[in-house]
Amino acid sequence: MSKLSELLTKFTDRVALIHRKYNSAIIVAAGNGTRAMTDGTTKQMMPLLGIPVVARTVSVFEACDFIREIIIVAREDEIPRYDAMQCQYGWHKVTAVVPGRETRQLSVLEGFKHISERSQFVYIHDGARCLVTEAMIAAVGHAACIDGAAIAATRSADTVKVIGQGKLSTVDRDTVWLAQTPQVFMTELYRAAAYRALKEELMATDDASLVEAAGFAVTPVDCGDTNRKITHPMDFAIAETILRYRDESKGDMS
Repeated sequence: MSKLSELLTKFTDRVALIHRKYNSAIIVAAGNGTRAMTDGTTKQMMPLLGIPVVARTVSVFEACDFIREIIIVAREDEIPRYDAMQCQYGWHKVTAVVPGRETRQLSVLEGFKHISERSQFVYIHDGARCLVTEAMIAAVGHAACIDGAAIAATRSADTVKVIGQGKLSTVDRDTVWLAQTPQVFMTELYRAAAYRALKEELMATDDASLVEAAGFAVTPVDCGDTNRKITHPMDFAIAETILRYRDESKGDMS
């Protein structure tokens, strides 16, 4: 079996399992994104090869057969723009666009309130991480179906140092994972973890931290270093290069 055939078989097997679930996606795009813009446009609305960053992100989830519904958490002043994007890009799975809150954690919870009662798994993803692929989403979803909670991540390619009491020490980089999104959880597991954190006033920078704090294990899924988040102006140039490379690679396989 060729490498391509092997990858396609794995992808098909993963989709077969996760397709049996009712999967909800929450796309978080409520930030100011001031580091990536120069003209007052937030990073999620900046064009990347002619398409807004967040539109690229939502469209990938829209294309996933196993995603049943999409909730977008947006800046309140940008909410009207999503009506036009739904028409322009043919989104049919977006069931709600809701305003974000003062922190990412609370914004996710706001989106979580709007998922279907039938939801079995929730896929939480950063709107500015527009280079995610269907295969990455399927891989993380598959791991979550097996283990209950999983996140996209990549292994550290650099030597990792930590500082304590004014001294540097080295961490075994084979044990270090750099967290990405999507982060996928059984819906009821995430509900328990998120509301526990709210009650205990626990604040975290990602959703997996809430689940870990509640005592649940989270499985990392290596999605490589192309699943980048748009943060700085230079990231746009890198993202364009990755997208063009993917397009050229598709042509090479045809």
